[in-house]
Amino acid sequence: MSASPIFRLGYIDWVRGLACVLMFQTHCYDSWLNAEYRKTTFFMWSQLGGTLPAPLFLFLAGISFALVTDKLRQKGLSPNRIARTTVLRGAEILGLGLLLRLQEYVIAWGWAPWSDLLRVDILNTIGCSMMLMSIVCWMVLGWCHESRARQTLGATAVGVAVSISLLTPPIWTTWRPRQLPWPIESYIDGVHNLGQPQAWLFPVFPWTGFAFAGLATGVFLSSDWARKRDATAVILAGTGGVGLIYLARWLDARPQQVYARYDFWHTSPNFFLIRVGLLLVILAAAYAWCRWGAGQWGFSPLIQLGQTSLLVYWVHIEFVYGRFSILPKRSVDIRTASFGLLTIFLAMLLVSLLRTRLKGRGANVLAWARRPAAAK
Repeated sequence: MSASPIFRLGYIDWVRGLACVLMFQTHCYDSWLNAEYRKTTFFMWSQLGGTLPAPLFLFLAGISFALVTDKLRQKGLSPNRIARTTVLRGAEILGLGLLLRLQEYVIAWGWAPWSDLLRVDILNTIGCSMMLMSIVCWMVLGWCHESRARQTLGATAVGVAVSISLLTPPIWTTWRPRQLPWPIESYIDGVHNLGQPQAWLFPVFPWTGFAFAGLATGVFLSSDWARKRDATAVILAGTGGVGLIYLARWLDARPQQVYARYDFWHTSPNFFLIRVGLLLVILAAAYAWCRWGAGQWGFSPLIQLGQTSLLVYWVHIEFVYGRFSILPKRSVDIRTASFGLLTIFLAMLLVSLLRTRLKGRGANVLAWARRPAAAK
């Protein structure tokens, strides 16, 4: 028996909520722990967990993009209208990313460098990725016969993801587009204004590859076959993820090297495959937890956070890294930072609940506020 539409969204929101929690802990310990505790194994594992949120957010953006596009197709919208709708949504996310950079710069006025305004952060990349996926979908849906559109879109998404991962090493090194102004080049290879690509930024190469991997996964999960066999489809995806991990490890162990410069942890296609495999495994585990475990027993904090992930991302940054940090930066021990993390988690959960409760009630609140004036 297939799962209900509510469940289908539930486990995806659960994974997005997991990404939020991993992001909270990474940012909190990175911002608050002092020099002594930053040398511990605890901090190392905390930061290792911090390598997951960005790929998860992009991967889930791709899945959601596929589900939205499929819904628009079922409504009979033309490829042009679908592309317009999705491009505008991507542009909105990119605009929010730029607005967040402006907000952080204004709040940090006096000590933040002006170049922070042009930093390529995760929201910028999600927005750019959505616009690129819109172009690919427009091309496939506009030129391909309806009966083959879904299969062609899925195959194209896989091809684009693999191509991005294969091109990343030379684009970061020998093929760098040095002739471009650095604010534009930074969206391609994350160079910023520092002269060489930076691993802490989120350029199209390789990060957009995770969005296209999510698009391919979403196309598969939204197929007629998968809708009728939810559990089988997700388990197959998870099994495929395990296969990708072993394939990537086997490829990495080969003595032959294709690239002049090989950086496994930042640009390697093998590491990209390992992370995509891990994302598929996490997706399958979340499905199992939400369907057969305790993931949806009553209220789920992770699903709640996942439904408002953009908001909690935006808000928590200022209280962890910004001027209004709730703890002194680089000054506390693990215990104090952990209490701070718990505070951030509960505060963001409260913000998320308020957002959910107030969503769509703006008109009612406005009418209530005007009532006394009308009575006079």
